[in-house]
Amino acid sequence: MPLISTADVEHMPKFLKIPLSLAALFIVCFLPAAGRLYENGLTEPAGLLSDAGLAVIILFLGLFSPPWLRVVLALLWALFQAAALELYTALQRLPTWHDLQYLFDFDFVRASLTGFNLSAPFMVGPLLIAAILVAVRPAPRCGKGWCGKGLILASCLLLGQGWFSHHYDEQPVASRYNALHWLVEDALSAALRKEIGPMAEASLPEGLRRLDLDGAMLVPKGNAKNVLIIVLEGLTGLYHPEIRRAMEVNADEFSMDRLAQSTSEAMLIPDFSVHSHQTIRGLYSILCGDFSKLSADTPKALELLQDPSRSKECLPAQLADNGWSTHFLQAAGLQFMAKDKVMQAIGFHQVHGSEWFAEPNPFPFDWGATDEVFFRGARKYIKGLRGKRTPWMLTLLTVGTHQPYAVTDEVAEQYPSRKIATVAILDKEVAQFIEGLRRDGVLKDTLVLITSDESHGSELADWISSWGLGIVLAPEQRQLPRIKEGGYGLVDVSASILDYLGLKPPPSTIGRSFFRDYERPREMVSFTASKLRWLTAGNRRYECTENGSCRVGTAKSILGDAPADFRRDKKGDGAFIFSIAQTLDNKLAVGQGTRVLQFANGEERPLPEKVINEWTDSLVGAQYLDFPAESTVHVSVRVKAVKAPTRGINLNLSIKEWEVDSHDIVFDNFPVLQTGEEGRVEFSFYNPKARQCFSFFLVGEGKDALVSLEDFTVTIERNSG
Repeated sequence: MPLISTADVEHMPKFLKIPLSLAALFIVCFLPAAGRLYENGLTEPAGLLSDAGLAVIILFLGLFSPPWLRVVLALLWALFQAAALELYTALQRLPTWHDLQYLFDFDFVRASLTGFNLSAPFMVGPLLIAAILVAVRPAPRCGKGWCGKGLILASCLLLGQGWFSHHYDEQPVASRYNALHWLVEDALSAALRKEIGPMAEASLPEGLRRLDLDGAMLVPKGNAKNVLIIVLEGLTGLYHPEIRRAMEVNADEFSMDRLAQSTSEAMLIPDFSVHSHQTIRGLYSILCGDFSKLSADTPKALELLQDPSRSKECLPAQLADNGWSTHFLQAAGLQFMAKDKVMQAIGFHQVHGSEWFAEPNPFPFDWGATDEVFFRGARKYIKGLRGKRTPWMLTLLTVGTHQPYAVTDEVAEQYPSRKIATVAILDKEVAQFIEGLRRDGVLKDTLVLITSDESHGSELADWISSWGLGIVLAPEQRQLPRIKEGGYGLVDVSASILDYLGLKPPPSTIGRSFFRDYERPREMVSFTASKLRWLTAGNRRYECTENGSCRVGTAKSILGDAPADFRRDKKGDGAFIFSIAQTLDNKLAVGQGTRVLQFANGEERPLPEKVINEWTDSLVGAQYLDFPAESTVHVSVRVKAVKAPTRGINLNLSIKEWEVDSHDIVFDNFPVLQTGEEGRVEFSFYNPKARQCFSFFLVGEGKDALVSLEDFTVTIERNSG
């Protein structure tokens, strides 16, 4: 006898008769709205309406679609929302159309989700489970009338969202938009925005185009003979307790107390900006004395590869020309974003990545050496440098605080999140490293700067995504203030070090020196968390989103909470910032003619037996390039098999645009190569429209195989018209 009879079913309340698949579809659509409501209540009305509007669209599209397509829609929605949530947790920003290369790159997603250590499992888990349950005995399609009513409802919700978003645009983008809604609006805004031509560089505000060494010196020519730059992946000034207090941030956040104790005599720079997201951009600002691009176009670091004269003006090359031995050591692999090429081009004598570390990680971590292993190795590296008795400059870059974070499950359970757990580990390891340097006598003759490449932000406020770390240790510590007043940023590192060492900065270096006091305010810019920020020399702060909406108010810093008089820029003056950004972005562009990007010059590389991850296994760093409209691109690649197994070497060149495979460019790929043979790939293609985030991945496999990268050249020619 059945537990529930037909009569029982007929007398059930209607909501209990809803098929499981429809209930699951409703849940998967509205779970982001429910999560926002649970976390923030009614404090984010624009965001709630955005979540609900998008949910209604997906719900009724699903109901109107065939059952199989309904399942696909639910899964795509759930996966996108989950990926966006992970990105927000890691960097406190929503995905933009520039981020599609990450969202659709399954190797990157796989590496980022190693061990499936999700930042928000209680949201992501139900999302994915509900999406799968949509396939269980799917209900029939609804009629066109219901679909039309759903779209009308969604339109009303989104119109309401537009009103609230317009009137509360001082809130972060993530507080006003569902991730998919923002992705669509960001893409449409970029496509429809009126082209704003760059101004002449001489017309840029003075603080954004020239070197300013007019301040009063804090110390004469420095006594340190060596330079050590420690770049901590993603760290923000928020974690240093004294820096946090100096910036009047009173939130109860995790404190790097051990770092604070180990640098108790250091000069702290609380008002310290990073200018963009992405490590290669932060390193460019640090090492080349310039603002990184305030957009997602080809990073300036890659453009340096075609500009040797500008490359020689970067900090490592300047020190090398004056007798320093220059070194770069990072915990991750070097090939991605061509850091091996870039670091050599800007003057490092020795460039090493994860392959340098002989000590294995205590637990698996795909991105490279854990912080514990990295700092132990770095201390040994420095001992080797000191043994040579010549002045040296060393730049270190960690990777442990990069998602999915170098921490075991057991340790992570002791902290609010995996990210904070890795910050705690980094706190311990970098403090021990500094204390070790102190015991070794390194700090007696070495200028040390502890900073970050970017900021992974905080839920406290979106401006924290522009807040970096600035700590200075020098032999003349007693002559330096504990708190350095004034606004500084990554752009100022090169100028400061050259100023301290008494070396004349080259013409291209801009910024101010940490080792001088300035009476006049200065300009500052950044592009983080989907906002373009500009502080004028007159203490006016602009914040603009890419859809052209700007606010302006009086502020002493580009960092910090919104000014009391923060108002919508009704005069349109904020549009000036977009022209500034484009001008700064194009500084390294070589006219309108031919650009030549070279990513290989005879390097020998071992191959894996099996390619696992394009990001880590790619032999070249030719990623995230942009090609102008009406241009022709010529690609020339030559690879020689130095050592091949009996079955030969299999090489594959793939092309992606926004990390989606590009099938409109046809070429013959590499043949199987035997020892001593050389493979060539050469082709050209025309770009009727501008392309962005265009990437080449060259991977190869063969047991105990070794290849020589003879040539990888990308030539971009603008067609005259």
